[in-house]
Amino acid sequence: MLQAPPLQSGDLVAIVCPARKSTRHDLAQAIDILESWGLRVRLGKSVGAEDRQFGGPDALRAKDLMDQLADPEVRAVFSARGGYGCARLLPLLDPAVLRGHPTWLVGFSDVTALHAWVSLQSQLITVHGPMPSTFAGTAPEALEALRKLLFGHEQELLAPPHALNRAGSARGRLVGGNLSVLYSLRGTPWFPDLEGAVLFLEDLDEYRYHVDRMLLNFRLGGLFEGLEGLLIGGMTDMRDNPVPFGREAEQMLAEHAGDVPYPVAMGFPAGHGADNFPLLMGRTVELQVDGAGTRLHYV
Repeated sequence: MLQAPPLQSGDLVAIVCPARKSTRHDLAQAIDILESWGLRVRLGKSVGAEDRQFGGPDALRAKDLMDQLADPEVRAVFSARGGYGCARLLPLLDPAVLRGHPTWLVGFSDVTALHAWVSLQSQLITVHGPMPSTFAGTAPEALEALRKLLFGHEQELLAPPHALNRAGSARGRLVGGNLSVLYSLRGTPWFPDLEGAVLFLEDLDEYRYHVDRMLLNFRLGGLFEGLEGLLIGGMTDMRDNPVPFGREAEQMLAEHAGDVPYPVAMGFPAGHGADNFPLLMGRTVELQVDGAGTRLHYV
C-alpha cells in the first residue's frame, strides 16, 4: 500500500465539498483548528458553491476534488462535510490523479464512496475520520488522534468488551465505512473488494428495518463469508416505527454475520459519535478481540 508522507508544520491542506454544501463561515472554527496545527488552509472552489443541497454541480465538485489531489503542494484534502453527493462524482473522477504524489484524503460518512473509489483505483491509504464540519462536536482526544495520525504518530485503538463480540484474532486490509453508502454501491464498479479484509461498518439515523434489509443483502450476497474480521463502529440514533422492529443494529449484525470463524468487534469508537477516532482505510491491521475488549493496530 502507498501512504502519504506525514504532515509537517507549514504544509498546505485543502477543504472541498464533494457532498453537501458548506461556506467559509461554516468552516471558520475548523480552519482555526487546522491553522493551530501549523497548517496552511486552502478552500476549494466547491466551498461556497451551491446546487440544491450540494456544494455546486457534480462537475464542479469532481473537478475541485481532482484539482486539489493533483496539486503537488497540497498534502491533505479534507471533505468539509458528508451528507449526500460523493457517489454522484464517481463516474467523473480521474484515477490517473492518484498515480502522482500521494495525498491524504480525509472524511467519513458519505465520503465512504471516495474511500471505496480510491481503494479500487490505487494502493493509496485514506483516512476515515473527523471532517471540518464535525471538528467542534468531536471529542478532544479523537481530534488529537487525527492530528497525530496525519503528522505520523499512529496509535493502537481500543474498545471495551461487548456482549455480542466474537473472540479471535485477525489480520487483513481495513475497508468499509458507512453501511448505507456501501449498500448503495452494491452492483456498481465501485463496490470495494472485501476478500480477506477486515470490514468496518457504521451508520446514522436509519430505520431499524432499513438496517436489517441492508444486512440481509450483504448476507445473501455472501459478503460476510470471505472476511478476516468484522469491526462495528457507532450505529447511532437509529429510528423505529410505531410497531417496533424488535432488534438493535448490533443484534442484527450478530444475526446476519452468523457463526463466522473470525473475530467480530462491536462498539468500536469510530463513526457519527463524538468518539470518532480516525482509521487508516486500506492499511493492513491486526484485530484482537477477547475478554478484555478490542485492540486494533497497524502493521
